This record gives sequence, structure tokens and C-alpha cells, in this order.
Amino acid sequence: MALRRIALRDFVIVRELELDLSSGFTVLTGETGAGKSILIDALQLALGNRADAGSVREGAERLDVSAEFDADAALAGWLDEGGFESGDSLLLRRTVDLQGRSRGWINGSPATATQLRELGDHLLDIHGQHAWQSLTRPDAVRGLLDAYAGVRTEALDAGWHAWRQSLLALETARSAQDSLQRDRERLQWQIGEVMKLAPGADEWNELSANHARASNAQTLIEAAEGAREALEGDDGGALSALTRAATLLQGCEHIEPEFKALGEVLASSVAQAADAVHTLHGYLRHADTDPQTLAELDERMGLWMSLARRYKRGPADLPGLLAGWQDELKALDAASDLEALERVEQAAQQAFMKEAGAVGKVRKQAAPKLAKAVTLAMQGLGMQGGSFEVKLQALAQPGRAGLEDISFLVSGHPGSTPRPIGKVASGGELSRIALAIAVTTSELGAAQTLIFDEVDAGVGGAVAETVGRLMKQLGRDRQVLAVTHLPQVAACADHHLVVAKRQIAGRTESGVTPLEGAAREKEVARMLGGEKLSQTSLAHAREMLGKTSAEART
Repeated sequence: MALRRIALRDFVIVRELELDLSSGFTVLTGETGAGKSILIDALQLALGNRADAGSVREGAERLDVSAEFDADAALAGWLDEGGFESGDSLLLRRTVDLQGRSRGWINGSPATATQLRELGDHLLDIHGQHAWQSLTRPDAVRGLLDAYAGVRTEALDAGWHAWRQSLLALETARSAQDSLQRDRERLQWQIGEVMKLAPGADEWNELSANHARASNAQTLIEAAEGAREALEGDDGGALSALTRAATLLQGCEHIEPEFKALGEVLASSVAQAADAVHTLHGYLRHADTDPQTLAELDERMGLWMSLARRYKRGPADLPGLLAGWQDELKALDAASDLEALERVEQAAQQAFMKEAGAVGKVRKQAAPKLAKAVTLAMQGLGMQGGSFEVKLQALAQPGRAGLEDISFLVSGHPGSTPRPIGKVASGGELSRIALAIAVTTSELGAAQTLIFDEVDAGVGGAVAETVGRLMKQLGRDRQVLAVTHLPQVAACADHHLVVAKRQIAGRTESGVTPLEGAAREKEVARMLGGEKLSQTSLAHAREMLGKTSAEART
């Protein structure tokens, strides 16, 4: 999930820049004001920071920045939920025009600044005197400790959700008891009314069909009798005529072959007509007008229609209406059972508290170990005698993340009282503490790209060498980018980029150039002794680069 590439167009003093980045430890150096931090600012803009029209290069209409990262399977679900495509890479892009209007994209699909920031939290972490991020976020502090302790919080999250849901159901039931009772009484009365009718699921359709037959019984009898008479009347009917026609054709089929097929058709018609006559006889034997049955059907249908009008439904809807009321009554009965709801809530609370207690125990065991490791790392970063503490304080009420509040406390000097890390006064101390924590937890965090913006402020000599070695060590597990003024740090890098200003058509522009070999020696020498290079500074630069190369080989 490393940062592959940054592309800028018309950003501050950069007209156009495309920069490919590698894994390991990369430094950006250059003279003061050359624009080293512009790249960091542009990267932060691509990842959702506040847009500012003042960042548009003079003479341009809009700026355009993009950052391409390696794809991470762990983010596939987040991308899918947001409607973004997944692929081999992850491309974030942002534009800002002269009116300050901003637009963003993730893998080519429109994205909000909030979505860019949320995704950016998973992609990189920026540490600097004024831009360090994660050490002030409670969730990130807790995440660092949990990662160090090997804590998995899925069960804790599920337990919290179950407890919240059961508590909400209980509180809702308690506050709505009067209303629930009124609803129960209403439903019970309505169900009782409809149950007097006891409507069957398909009864209305059957009632309608039977009523239609009973009310038209005489008409149906007359129709059946007329049809029977037409088929087999005393004066000869259709059946007799069909039989005679079939006999005539069959008698001559040996002469005219075509008569054979016609005769078979007529014979079939005779058989069908005979079946119809037989059925009509059976119908007429049982058919009769029955005023009593009709009256009973009228009464039953009247009850259906009366109830249907009362509840403003169609008669056929009554069975479904009754079933719905019965289900609703069951739900109200359950919601009104406060004792049962209390038992469910208590069980959910106990389950959460048990899981939270287990998580808290692991956190308490890991906290001093993490504090000791970070304190040890601080000693080599110019903070001799300083200490780092991980403070766990019991919450007044359980929270989603457990039973304790977690904070980082720092003492920068021997004898000083540890204070919350956000209140440490020195920006240089903040940067070095962040570096100490990053090195200690380098294999644990989610962000695979770490950026250090002038974390070497206020340090030098042996401390600077330690900073460089630590960053190089960190680059074995993560991608590390550092803006630095210190040659000791620059000499430790796997990759070296120099940022420089140049005049083009009367305008000042900034560019970035990869350095190797003699060009890198000259840049490190410039950092050692200024613009006027001497043989001494060049020799010193070669010695520093040679030393770090030898250390890397061993």
C-alpha cells in the first residue's frame, strides 16, 4: 500500500511535476524556500485537507494534484460500500479553482473531501512540527496500544452493539407503556370482532361464486334444459343430425377416401356431444332453486362486507388484516414484557462487560511494555532522561471501546512531570516522540506510508545520526519519506530527491530531481558546508555516504 506516484499541476510554484516514488527510506532536501514542504502540502490536499484558492499557481485557472498508491485488499470493502472501483492501484485526485471550488475523485469516481480524508487515514501518516496527526486522535492512540498488545476488538464491538440495542428496546418499552397498553386493547378488540366472523383464507372467493350460482339458479336451469333440448329434442336435435351425417360419410368412404377423415371428425363430435348431454342430465337432476341457501349466503356476505367497510378494506383483505393484527399484538406483548426485556438487557450488559474486562486486562499488561520501548527510543533522539507513559484511566461509564480512556503522556526532561502529548510545547520534541513511537510500532499500524516533515528541527550531531538510522530502520517495514535539512539524515536514505527553484520565462518554479553518485555527494556537501563546496566538505560527504552504504551491506 506504498505511495507510487505524485503528480502536481499549477500548485503554488510548481507548474507541472510527476514524481515516481520507491519503497524504503526517501529524503527530500534543498535550500530553504525551495518548496520541499510543497509536496507534503499537495499530498495532504489530495487526501482531503481544506482547499484554498491561494494554492493555485499565479496565472493558472486551477490546480490539480493526484496521488497513486498500491492497492490494499483490506480496503476493498470500504471502496465497494462507497461505490468506488477496486483495481491494482488506488488513485486519489483533487482540483481547486480560483474561486476555491474543490472537486475530488477516488479511482475516477467523484468523492467528497470527507471520503478522501477517511481513506487517507488508512494510507499514510504525516508527522511534522505542525502536521503530525495520529497521536492526537483518541481512536488512533487506542489503536496503537491495541495493535501493540495484539488486541482484536470485533467481539467488543459486537457486544456493545447488542447491549445498546437491548437497552434501547427496554427504554422504549418503559417510556411507551401507556401507549402500548392502549394499542394492545385496541388490537384485542379489533381481533375479537374479526374472529367472530372467522374468515377463511379463500372463503370470500368461494362465497362470491356460490352466491352467484344461487341467485341465478333458475336462469342456469333454463339454460341447461335448453341446451339439452337442442342436442336431443323429441323432434330430433343436433346429436341426431351429427350421427346421421357421420353414418352417411362412413358408408361411402370406400369410394371417396376423403370421406374417411371427415367421418372421423364427425364421429368425434358425436362422442363429445353425447358427453355434453350426459353431463347436462346430471346437472338438471341436482339443480334446484334454494331460497334458504341463498338467504344464508346473503347473510354471510353481508357480514364480510360490513367488516370490510368498517376497516376500509376490500372483503378479500380481511384474512390478511386479521393475521397482521395478530402478529402486531404478539410484538406488543413482547414489547410490554418489561421483565423479559430487562433480562435480555442485563445479559447483553454482562457479556459486554466481560469482554471489555478481558480487553482491558490485556491493555494494562501491554501499556508499560509499550511505554518502556518508546522511552528507550527517545533516549537516542536528544531526549535523554525523558520518559513516555501510556495512561489507562477508568471511564465513569463504559464506552464503545471498553472501560478505560487511553492517553499518551510525555516527560521531555529528567524530573519533569509527564503531560498529555498534545500539550508538549516543543514542535521538535513532538516530531521526535512521533518518530520514537513510529519506530517502536513500525510493524503494527495500518498506514504503510509515513511522512516526516523536518522532524530533525533542533537536533544535530549524534542525535541527527540516530534519527537517520531510525528512519532507515523504519523504512524496512514501511515506506518512509522525510523532508530534512540534516546531512546525517540524508546520508542514511535509500533514495535522495532534491527540490530546487528555477527561473522560467520570468516566473519562479520549483522542481524535483533524483540524485545519485556524484550529484548526491555534492548535495550532502552543500548541506554540510553551504553553497561554496570545498574539497573538505565533499570528502566528508563521501565518507558519510560510504559509511551508511557499508552499514547497509552489513
